Amino acid sequence: MPNTSNLPRALLRIPVPWVFVLAYILGAGLEQALPLRAANWMPPGVSVAGGGLFALGAAIAGWGWLTFRAARTTTVPGRASSRLVTWGPYRFSRNPMYVGLILAYLGEAGILRQVWPVFLLALTAAYVNWIVIPVEEAKLAEVFGQEYELYRGRIHRWL
Repeated sequence: MPNTSNLPRALLRIPVPWVFVLAYILGAGLEQALPLRAANWMPPGVSVAGGGLFALGAAIAGWGWLTFRAARTTTVPGRASSRLVTWGPYRFSRNPMYVGLILAYLGEAGILRQVWPVFLLALTAAYVNWIVIPVEEAKLAEVFGQEYELYRGRIHRWL
């Protein structure tokens, strides 16, 4: 039986945006192999709404990333941050980049009127919520202590 205790750590080697991309590609492949004929029952406005959702998600994720760049701190899960970022989109969510990626992913599924990727998004979000974020939070608590705990008490993990 394989040793799976290191699996979550090994998965962290894949940058989180790539996890979203790979999950979407897998979902798109499933859409081709096992079509659910979503275009037949989705209203035409789904593509337009998807475009708006994609743009909003990309803007939120980009804002979060630019805020980290301005703070000159890491975006790599498990690495020690040089600064606790609590401004910009981090005033509303402790994880705006992940919120943005989720919205952009849903928007892409809407644009293309695909269903399988949406099913895989649930697994991707679960991975981020229960594997990636706890590693990040533990590192932030270790590095910033009480300052991080106060921030964590004020701002929700997601929204």
